[in-house]
Amino acid sequence: MNTRDDLLSAQTGMGAVTLRVGDLDAMIAYYRDAVTLELQSQEGDVAVLGRGGVPVVILQHAPELKHAAPRSAGLYHTAILFESEPALAAALYSMARRAPGLFTGSADHLVSKAFYFTDPEGNGVELYWDRARTEWSWAHGQIEMGTAYLDPNDFLQQHVTPELVENPRLGGTTVGHVHLSVGDVATAKEFYVDRLGFETTTAFGDSALFVSAGGYHHHMAMNVWESKGAGRRPLALGLGLVEIAVPTADEVGRVGERLGHYGLQTRNDGRSLMVSDPWDNQIKIVAAGTTPVA
Repeated sequence: MNTRDDLLSAQTGMGAVTLRVGDLDAMIAYYRDAVTLELQSQEGDVAVLGRGGVPVVILQHAPELKHAAPRSAGLYHTAILFESEPALAAALYSMARRAPGLFTGSADHLVSKAFYFTDPEGNGVELYWDRARTEWSWAHGQIEMGTAYLDPNDFLQQHVTPELVENPRLGGTTVGHVHLSVGDVATAKEFYVDRLGFETTTAFGDSALFVSAGGYHHHMAMNVWESKGAGRRPLALGLGLVEIAVPTADEVGRVGERLGHYGLQTRNDGRSLMVSDPWDNQIKIVAAGTTPVA
């Protein structure tokens, strides 16, 4: 069980998600033109997209790789958080115009409103907006989240304006959370909660686990819905790494010491810490404000 010293800082958040991609140009076009991120930089085989100087997705061109086998561990979705409902609606409208065939669903989760897609290479994408924390409900130490119906057309009619159609990049965006496919939830809890230092916010039996720092509804989630029993992930297209941002370099060091205490191998270059989860999903711990490098 975690003690206060074992927990990640309440100021912990998520950094950029790195994806290994087969068609770099097509993936840049999707995240820039449909998702409405900005192309922040492109050097050789690496492109960084985000908003307002904050990287959200890093695309690494890896045409030599293949897709992982079905039911493998890896990325379930990258969840991109928008500052307001109109900002989310602007991105949703852009997706409806530019990538209508990649929409997979929507839901009101009580803590948030979310719309789901896949990108052209099959990586899951969630676009969402959070309700104020004062509107969230907790019971018996767990956040109450649901899956109420959310009509995307009604949402667009309520929030999209002609100005947003012309200029959909309203406000900033960040990676709000990352959802992974794993082989089993108990092992995921041991790594992400007992070792890394997140706190459990809710769980659905042995099928899904939601964890966070600082009382957020979830910074990460792990499920077995499409990957039960999966082993270590081979080098493949899809998830490259997940970045977790802690407040200071000192905390990066403390996380490294804690992981080392549990016998986990880490790589620390003085600026960031790399560790693999039990399915070989790569986790990068950085100090907030550090420019991500894939």
